[in-house]
Amino acid sequence: MGFCIFNVVAVAARYAQRTHGVERVLIADWDVHHGNGTQDIFYEDESVFYMSTHQSPFYPGTGARNETGAGEGVGTTMNRPFRAGAGDREIVGAFRDDLLPAAREFRPDLVIVSAGFDSRVDDLLGGFQVTDQGFRELTRIMLEIAEIAGNGRLVSVLEGGYSLSGLASAAEAHVDELVGA
Repeated sequence: MGFCIFNVVAVAARYAQRTHGVERVLIADWDVHHGNGTQDIFYEDESVFYMSTHQSPFYPGTGARNETGAGEGVGTTMNRPFRAGAGDREIVGAFRDDLLPAAREFRPDLVIVSAGFDSRVDDLLGGFQVTDQGFRELTRIMLEIAEIAGNGRLVSVLEGGYSLSGLASAAEAHVDELVGA
C-alpha cells in the first residue's frame, strides 16, 4: 500500500539477524506516512521492535495507537499518530518520552532509522512541521538508543521528502549529528 516496492529496512533487519547474528532490532520511522509494510512484516515478531510517528488521518490509513503487535510480538509495535501541524514538540516528544523508555526495556542489538524527511516543515506532501533542529534532536535520541546495548550500531535509511531544498537541509542536519559535527 505504500510508496516502496522493496522494504529496505525490513530486508536490512532480517539480513542482520540471519547473517550477522543480530538478535534484537529496533526500527524507528519518523516519515509522515505510517510504515504499514514494516509493521505488517514484524507485527508478530518479538525480535523486532517497530515504532512509527505519522500523520493521521493520512495515507495509508493504518497505524492506530492501539496497534501494538500480535502473538509473540505483542508490545513490540508502537504507533504515535498525530494530526497535521504536529512538529518538534510532538514528534521529538514521542521519541524521547515513549520510544526511549521502551528501547531501554527492549535492548536492541541494532537500530535502524526509516529517515523520511517528508515530515519536515514546508514539505510539499506532508502536513507535519518538524524543523531541522527537530531532526537533530531525533537523531541524538536514536544515537542514545543505539548505545543502550553498548555497541552504538545504527543504520539510517533515506526514505524520502518532496521538497528538494527541505530534504537536503533536514538530511544534512541528520548526517551532521550522526557524524558528530
